[in-house]
Amino acid sequence: MSLRSSLAIAAALLLLTTACDRLGLADPAKEAAQKESDAKATGSACRHAGRAIEDCYALNPDAARAAVYAGWKEMNDYMRENKIENVKPEIAPNEPPPPKAEHSEEESSASASASASASAKSKK
Repeated sequence: MSLRSSLAIAAALLLLTTACDRLGLADPAKEAAQKESDAKATGSACRHAGRAIEDCYALNPDAARAAVYAGWKEMNDYMRENKIENVKPEIAPNEPPPPKAEHSEEESSASASASASASAKSKK
């Protein structure tokens, strides 16, 4: 086998292995790292919100417990060192977020009076 053909094969293998992301093939190592970092972020957020670690486990049953604990502990240490207080969650667990107001009161009263006057005109 010549040097040229060896280099061509090596280049082809390199190209094939680097194109996995572009082909949509899943990389198990990347997925595992992403899940672990998500679980650590979840644990960190739970601690910042003042939740007990047991509550965090119960609210996030699919997250890896070891990673959740690691994130919770890191945030606990950080909050103690920097004297940071808990941030009380405004939305209770399993409660849907409050509906967003699409219009202000002025806009809704103006649109209501406009539709009332339009319906009055159409009756004439």
